[in-house]
Formats: sequence, structure tokens, C-alpha cells
Amino acid sequence: MEQKDLGPTSIGMPANQAALLSYAFGVITGIIFFVLEKQNKFVRFHAMQSIVVFGALTVATMVLMIIPILGWLIALVLYIVEFILWIVLMLKAYQGEYFKLPIAGDIAEKNS
Repeated sequence: MEQKDLGPTSIGMPANQAALLSYAFGVITGIIFFVLEKQNKFVRFHAMQSIVVFGALTVATMVLMIIPILGWLIALVLYIVEFILWIVLMLKAYQGEYFKLPIAGDIAEKNS
């Protein structure tokens, strides 16, 4: 597969690898790459999208865990969705795509 030229990064690694790693541990790596990367819009976009998506999913899961039984079941489904989304986002970032999710992608685009 031919790699797209996504421009230089200020952290010295290929942009697609940095974008993939911004999803690796959700909000934590999103924040790390958003703070460290100063110039590459591709990496900053994916880092911010990681912060927004996985931050919102973490909060939603915490709220659902307070609700007995039904909340727990919905949280379980949310965990599965989160895992699938995590894989898809990492693959799209590695492939050099601006894969923009509804709402979270708009926020990431405005703030990257």
C-alpha cells in the first residue's frame, strides 16, 4: 500500500504513525499527541478526535454504571462499540485518512 505524504511532524515520526498512536490509549495519548505536535494538522485532528470521542464515551459509561442492570447492559454494549470504533479509527489514521466522525469530528476540526 502506498503511503500518502501527510507532511512533516514536529515530533519526528511519520504523521500516520503519530495519528494512530493518538488513539492507542484513548484520551491519554490523545492529549499527549495534541500537546506535543505543534504543526501537523493531520496528527492534531486525530489527537483531538481521540480526546473528544473517548472522553465522551468514558463519561457516558461512568454515568451508565450508576444505573443498576439496564445501565450495566447498555454500558456493556457501549464497550463493544467503543472497541470497534477504536480499531476503525486507528486503521483509518494509519491509512492517512481524515476519518471524521459526526459531532466529534467537527469539534476536532475546529480545534486542531
